[in-house]
Amino acid sequence: MKSVFHSFLIICICAIYVEAILFNLPPNTQKCLKEDMQGNQLVVGEYAVSEVPGQKVDYVVKDSKGHILSQKDLITRGKFSFTTELYDTFEICFTSKVPPHQRAVAHEVSLTTKKGAESKNYEGIGEAAKLKPLEVDLKRLEDLSDSIVRDFALMLKREKEMRDTNESTNNRVLFFSIFSMCCLLGLATWQVLYLRRYFKAKKLIE
Repeated sequence: MKSVFHSFLIICICAIYVEAILFNLPPNTQKCLKEDMQGNQLVVGEYAVSEVPGQKVDYVVKDSKGHILSQKDLITRGKFSFTTELYDTFEICFTSKVPPHQRAVAHEVSLTTKKGAESKNYEGIGEAAKLKPLEVDLKRLEDLSDSIVRDFALMLKREKEMRDTNESTNNRVLFFSIFSMCCLLGLATWQVLYLRRYFKAKKLIE
C-alpha cells in the first residue's frame, strides 16, 4: 500500500513540475519557448536534437532583459541549469543553421524541463543525510508544499495588482466620461446662445 502511495505521489509531482515537449525545427529558423518563473528557483533542462550531417543547431536561454543564462553551439544532447533571481519571463531558443549549398532537413528537438522541487536530486540528498525512503518522500512533499504556497502567494499578489489596475482604470474612465459630458453640455449651451444672438442680429427672431 505504501509503495502504491509513493508511486502515486511521485507521478503527481512529476505531472506538475516536469514539462516535456517534442517539436520539429525547420532549417534556418528559430523557435523559442517562454515561461514565467518565480524568483530564487532552480531550473534544470535536458535536450536532444536529431543529428543531420552538415547542419547545426544552437540554443540560448535568456530572461526578459536579454541576459544570457545558458548558451551552447553545435548541440546534439545535453543539459543546462540556472537559478532565477526574480520573478521574470524566461525563454529558450533553438536556432537551425544550414549552409546555402546544402539540402536542408528539419531537426527533431525534444526538451524536458524541471523546476522547483522536481529539479532537486532527492536520492542524492537522502544518501548524504542518510534518510530513509519515506523521509525522502516527506522531504519532497515538504518542498512541493512550499512551492505550492509560493505559487498561491504569487497568484494572490498578481490578482491584487490586476484588481488595483482595474479599479484605477474604471475611475479614470468615469472621470473622463463626466468630463466629456460637461464639455458637450458646455458646447451645446454656447452653440444655442451663439445662434440666438446671430438670429437676433439678423432680425429673424425677437
